[in-house]
Amino acid sequence: MQDAPGLPWLAPGFIDHQVNGFAGYDVNGEATAADSIQGLTEALWSTGVTRYCPTIITNSEERIVRSLRAVAQACRESPRTDASVVAVHVEGPFISPEDGPRGAHHPAFVRPPDWEEFLRWQDAAEGRIGIVTLSPEWPEATAFIEKLTEHGVMAAIGHTAAAPEQIRDAVKAGARMSTHLGNGAHLTLPRHPNYIWEQLACDELWAGLIIDGFHLPPSVVKVMIRAKGLERVALTTDAVAMAGLEPGFYQLNGVDVELTPEGKIQVVGGQGILAGSALTMPVGIANAMRFAGLSLAEAVSLATDRPAAMLGLADVAVAPGNRADVTLFNVDQTSGDLQIVATFLQGELVYGSLP
Repeated sequence: MQDAPGLPWLAPGFIDHQVNGFAGYDVNGEATAADSIQGLTEALWSTGVTRYCPTIITNSEERIVRSLRAVAQACRESPRTDASVVAVHVEGPFISPEDGPRGAHHPAFVRPPDWEEFLRWQDAAEGRIGIVTLSPEWPEATAFIEKLTEHGVMAAIGHTAAAPEQIRDAVKAGARMSTHLGNGAHLTLPRHPNYIWEQLACDELWAGLIIDGFHLPPSVVKVMIRAKGLERVALTTDAVAMAGLEPGFYQLNGVDVELTPEGKIQVVGGQGILAGSALTMPVGIANAMRFAGLSLAEAVSLATDRPAAMLGLADVAVAPGNRADVTLFNVDQTSGDLQIVATFLQGELVYGSLP
């Protein structure tokens, strides 16, 4: 990246592989419909995000299918939404039932992997599911991961209490990502071995990181980026519906949560268990520079070409013949914070204005 004094920085549009909601819009809400997904998409443009994965979490099959149909309908009805949605990410319900690894996911709906259920999901999504997060601790997990891989769907490891050998078996079966690595875990782990070390050691696994200062301490962010290497890290927000809203108490899929003035979203009475984040990509990029000592170009890559490579997107660079998804932003010289100036989707201005 080269500086041009007086002008904003220009980068490919940001890509977020895990978005549960934002600005009051909820992918998993009881009333989620096509217009909810379209509203979410437009709200994300204000943060520089041009492509993302709407993320559907643990719930009854009926509710999961309802959200999948809403995403599919939104993409059918809105070309802009269709251009912004890379794929659907289903996070759960095939996760660990244990407290800690389960996180804020509703325990009543956690269940073992079921291929027939997945096929019903994919039918409802009109083929748009591209990522499934599950725990390898289930006996059915390895065969399920193999089938996902055969069908071109990325299997991701997350919300897991799996033994190290189960992690290795999942990777051999085709798992290729660690969902928000370091989170969805027990509050206390054996020093070694454990499922976090094992995922860090697997070169085949991409690491999704929530760099908000709450999900991972700055020192852990720095160590994880060093361990995986920049080429295998993708920044994500894991944002939920109350991201971008005022601090207060909210309900998130039947769970009481609090958005603190500092921007932390936690389960009420949950001993510090987090329930998604209020992070935006510009804040995550700035934090990556602060926490891990990255340059601006390196930090921006975690939100652009790295997730693009993970998701198999080949048209993100700002170059002739590509999509022309572009984000313009300024960087505060004192704080290091990023401010979005304008966002372009396929060459069309969708947020802000040109300087």
